[in-house]
Formats: sequence, structure tokens, C-alpha cells
Amino acid sequence: MTNKKTFKAFVFFNILFLFIAAQSIAQVKMASIFTNNLVLQQEAKVPIWGWTKPGENVSVLTSWNKQNYNTKADENGKFKVYVNTPKAGGPYEITIKDKKSLTISNILIGEVWILGGQSNMEMTLKGMPSQPVLGANEAILRSKNPNIRLYVIPRAREFNEKENSKPSSWKSAEPESVANFSAAGYFFGNLVQESLNVPIGLINVNYGGSNVEAWMSRKDLKEFNGIELPKVADSATVNNRSATALYNGMLHPIIGYGIKGALFYQGESNYDRPDQYETLFPAMVKEWRTKWQQGDFPFYYVQIAPFDYRILPPHNSGGKYNSAYLRDAQRKALDKIPNSGMVSLIDLGEKTSIHPMHKKECGERLAFMALGKTYGIKGIAYEAPTYDAITVEGSTVTIKFKNAKMGLTSYSKEMVNFEIAGKDQIFHPAKAKISRDIILLSSPEVKEPIAVRYAFSDFVVGDLFSTDGLAISSFRTDNFEK
Repeated sequence: MTNKKTFKAFVFFNILFLFIAAQSIAQVKMASIFTNNLVLQQEAKVPIWGWTKPGENVSVLTSWNKQNYNTKADENGKFKVYVNTPKAGGPYEITIKDKKSLTISNILIGEVWILGGQSNMEMTLKGMPSQPVLGANEAILRSKNPNIRLYVIPRAREFNEKENSKPSSWKSAEPESVANFSAAGYFFGNLVQESLNVPIGLINVNYGGSNVEAWMSRKDLKEFNGIELPKVADSATVNNRSATALYNGMLHPIIGYGIKGALFYQGESNYDRPDQYETLFPAMVKEWRTKWQQGDFPFYYVQIAPFDYRILPPHNSGGKYNSAYLRDAQRKALDKIPNSGMVSLIDLGEKTSIHPMHKKECGERLAFMALGKTYGIKGIAYEAPTYDAITVEGSTVTIKFKNAKMGLTSYSKEMVNFEIAGKDQIFHPAKAKISRDIILLSSPEVKEPIAVRYAFSDFVVGDLFSTDGLAISSFRTDNFEK
């Protein structure tokens, strides 16, 4: 009997010893974004990171070149290595090893883009309740494509910067995954993948209702007056419009992941502060680029679509509550943000819905921008003409446009969105005539015009285009306060 007890005790303590020993063996944990099916940016030096025991030696083996990268975890257990990626291809594997090993499989090498912003970028292909996406069902049905991979950063509002995001996973494009992914982002990725014939990775990092300061850090916001920084780490007070909250919880954890560029669709939640947005938005882009340490990577954004903002509480109207001022701030940002591009949706807004249903046109206009400006495909138009200069002769105003090589068009329809004003700063409808890349304007009510506005209303349907069909942004030539 004693021998049996002794044997049982021996077995028990051995099992306990093995359990404790197993617990002491380092087990690497990757950042949430590093899962099976991921896409890495091609022909780049991209970071791979995670955590293990402090001071632990870590090796990273990449299957495409059989190269081993070695590093040591810091005092917090974090490790990071930079690996060299080849031309587009795959599938490949990465094996990360400390005392145990972990393998990330079915990796593709291709082009990676960040998709940022608020609800119009977040809006999924299946739409929202009573708010459809045109052509969605067919697009979803035809979406199966293993060379398009999708990753969604889960929503997170945080008071402090987080090292890791909530768990998620990379998914191949197929009806179920695409139906629940950004519509604008998917249409962008689908056209780019078809045109380049390389794998495409899309990283969704957006949150409906967010303002631009929610996507910036505390440090970079300190210089802006009028931005209230959260003072208490309380979920009741830190929300999707709290300065820094989404940067902390969603963006900071993935900063540095190898990308080609970023797409951004936001501004609706800042429509009532256009003057501030004019400096705040370029500052956000500068911060992202500084933190990413990839230079001035391509940054393409969507100008908010026309919408009757007066129907939203607190039902503001008049003056700079006209969202055309925010659109104008976005237009002016083009000159402040290097290597940027703006897509106008002035022709596709909806008076009673802040979420335009034409997400295919939005995504494909962004794709034209990337394919022409970033990837250098010749023969396609990708930038709409923009306002250049104003001249006045008597009662006639001439507006000249840049980037209008093939001229302008209204598709033979009468243009009704131009206004001119004299010294009294009162705008009157103007008769407009196209002459290649210029517009001639006049109004019997304005004998000595000094300023022009085009499509400068909360809700408007744009009627001026390039001959390639790209909508020309609303603009104003004045700096009047109202």
C-alpha cells in the first residue's frame, strides 16, 4: 500500500513539475493582425512583431527565401524584425520560434492598403437598414477571389494607446466575407486586383460617426485650440468622437504594418468646423506618415457627398453650417498634403441620406487614382479638373481649370450650380458656358462681379465633369465669412 501511495505521489509531483516547466517555456504571441491568410506588401522591408518572455531569443523564418531573422525580446517582451519581401506571389509561410514555434500560413505577397474613416467607409456591401448599396447583390455573388484578402480591425475606443488590437482574422474574398466588408473598399480592391493581377490586402480601420481628431494622438493634438482631450479613462466619456480614442484603440496597434498607401473617407462629423478641419486634416495625414516611417506614402481621400445636414440634430443651418465649406477645406487640403488625391462625389449625394448608395463609383474613382497616380497605368484619367484662376472683364467672369486637357462637359445639360457676387457679397445664379477648359459666367443682376461659387450648397447635384466622367469639386473663389 505504501509503495502505491509513494508511486502516486511520484506521478503527481512529476505531472506538476512538467506543468510548471511548460508554463515557464516561452510561447510567442503575434500581434493580432498577423494571422493565416494575411497579405504582405511586395518588394519591401516589412515589420513582423509580437510578444514573448522578456529577453527571450526569437527567430523568424520566411519560406520565400529561406532566410532566418534573429532578435531578442525587450524588457516588455515585445520583439520586432524586418523581413524582405519578394515580388507578388504565394502562398508562403512564416515560422516564428522562441522555445516553441508558431507558423503563419497561406501568406500572399502583393499590394496592401489601409481603409480609414467613418461610416461611409465602414458601410458594408450588404448596406445598412433601409440604406442600400447599388448593385451589391451581384457584386457579392461574383466576389470569390483568393487573391483579395480582407482584414477588419474591431471597434475599440481607448483612453490610452494600446499595443495590440482586438482579435480578428484575414479572410479571402467570397460572398460572406465581402458582404460584411467596406463597400467602397471592396470596389477599390476589386478593380485594382483585376488591373494589376497581383494579390491585394485591404485593412479596414474605421468607425461610424468618428471625427478626425479621434484618429490622432494626444501629442499631435496639443497644438490645436478647441480640441478637448479626454481627462478620465471612463468608457462613458471616451467614445468614437473623443479625441485620440480610436487612434489609441484601433490605429496605434497596427502602425508600421507594411502598406502601399491609405484611403480615407471622413469629414461628415466635422462638417460644422470647416476652418479647423482645414489644418487638422493635413496634420492627421502628416502624423500617420511620420508614425508609419514609410515616407509620404500615397494618401487618397473622398470628399464628403452633398447631404441636407439641417435634418440632423441640432438642425443647424446658415453660414458655415453649410457643408460645402467642409468640402472646400478638403479641396484646399490637396495643396497641403504631398502625394495626395481627392475623389469628388458631388454628383452622387442624396438629400435625405448621409450614406450615398453609389459606393461602386466611389471605390472605382479611388481605384482610378491609385492605378494612374501610384501604379503609373497610362491612358486612364484619374484626377478631375480643379479650379485654377479667375479673371473679370466687365460683367463677364472667366474661370480657368487645371488638369482639363480634353476640356469640360455638362453632358449637354444646362449648368445651374454657378453663382457670382459683386462687392455686396450677395450671390446670384449665373449663366454658364463651357469653352474647352474655361467657364464663362455672367448674371444680369451682377454688373461688377468679384467672386464665383460652384455647387456651394449643403445638398446639390453637380453638373460639371471632365470628359472622362470625373466630377469636378464644388469650390469658391472668395474668402467671405458667409
